[in-house]
Amino acid sequence: MSLMESDENTPLLRGDITSNGNADRSRWRSIRVMYFTMFLSSVGFTIVITSIWPYLKNIDESADASFLGWVVAAYSLGQMVASPLFGLWSNHRPRREPLVCSIFINVSANIYYAYVYLPPSYNKIHMLLARTLVGIGAGNVAVVRSYVAGATSLKERTSAMANLSACQALGFILGPALQAVLSFTGETGISVNVIQLQVNMYTAPALLAACFGVINILLVILVLREHFVDDHGKLIHAINYTPEERVDVAPEVEGDIDQIAVFTSNVLFFVILFIFAVFETISTPLSMDMFAWTRKEAVFYNGIILAAIGFESILVFLVVKVVSARIGDRPLLLGGLILIFAGFFILLPWGNQYPKIQWADIQNNTMPTTQLAPTPPSNTSLEPTGCPSEQTWCLFTPVIHLAQYITSDILIGVGYPTCNVMSYTLYSKILGPKPQGVYMGWLTASGSGARTLGPVFVSHVYTILGPRWAFSVICGIVLAAVVLLSAMYKRLIAFSVRHGRVNE
Repeated sequence: MSLMESDENTPLLRGDITSNGNADRSRWRSIRVMYFTMFLSSVGFTIVITSIWPYLKNIDESADASFLGWVVAAYSLGQMVASPLFGLWSNHRPRREPLVCSIFINVSANIYYAYVYLPPSYNKIHMLLARTLVGIGAGNVAVVRSYVAGATSLKERTSAMANLSACQALGFILGPALQAVLSFTGETGISVNVIQLQVNMYTAPALLAACFGVINILLVILVLREHFVDDHGKLIHAINYTPEERVDVAPEVEGDIDQIAVFTSNVLFFVILFIFAVFETISTPLSMDMFAWTRKEAVFYNGIILAAIGFESILVFLVVKVVSARIGDRPLLLGGLILIFAGFFILLPWGNQYPKIQWADIQNNTMPTTQLAPTPPSNTSLEPTGCPSEQTWCLFTPVIHLAQYITSDILIGVGYPTCNVMSYTLYSKILGPKPQGVYMGWLTASGSGARTLGPVFVSHVYTILGPRWAFSVICGIVLAAVVLLSAMYKRLIAFSVRHGRVNE
């Protein structure tokens, strides 16, 4: 009888994975495939994000800014619905199955997106459906996180999760960069008449994302193998499947999961993603209103700032792996929230200097001249700059200075990635050796819900009430999260620590 056959006839075999070089190499190859999957997931989201609005207007003139909001939100809504379902699937079947299925949906959706110009009518609806399907495909993030959590020991977990976050951040950086390179194809591009495809600056990014997806499917099929280790790093085998589709799952473990800690972690993750969604959404309009930047300047300068924050995040992920081993996950999570609070507090407008008002919309006979910047001649620019007078708060809200804005970016650029990686690292430890697919699905869904609600919240509050109200509310939300974390601090511990199997 071969070794593989004897393994299959033994209920549960456990061995020191570090003593088996082949198993260890296979495990880390599989984890790296998950890194690549997370990277491509974030690239697939950001590679088209800057061209959605011009593409939408190009294919359907009836589309307005409010419909654009739905198109952008469709990705997060699709991911929110799909994440728990893929997570549940991964709990009961080899994780290769939901991964291949989700990536195939993603590839198909990107091809669909490249063809939304073709129907004679309702093009904007087709784009909405395409972005929803891309989001559904991105629901595999829950499977990716649950796989990495199950394939690493407690000692390895923080480092692996930090690497996962670094790959996600790298994808967010490179996505817009690839879009910028592909913009040189222009609006006309190349026509492939045989398949009625127009390859241009709008469709090329989606097609490239589809090609990445095909590569990802091949890697999952050819390289990914199922691995599960306990908190000490010992390999756990199961006999439910043939050698080709064998899956390593956790055995029944005594002890229950602390559901209050799980709920708290989901709330904290929601707040963290909500805050960053607000930050992403508000950066361009805030800079245009406060610094009198043109649209082109705002896109260019904020692109540089967001890229810098992305690289800053990668450095933070590398540092977090070292620091968390010394001081623990919870102190870092608390410190990250405090940095985010400081970042938004600094953005609160102070002083008696007011922003420049858009000269093109000013009725000089109805507004005090003391509040207005000098009006340039009408022939100097085709685009008015400054704070639009229809936002009445512009007339009495002090200006936010560039130094405040940059300082806030730096603080949030450190606080957000720290909170992000610590929140779901801690979450995976709270769940312990129990199957994590569904739980990770709920965590991903809470983050997707936050990314959906954040832009809606800030666009309304900022437009109607201004930055003082918007950022004050954000500071209040972060402060409430700090209080919640402090109150639940002793409960947010690893499963094995809670049940006395491992010392904290």
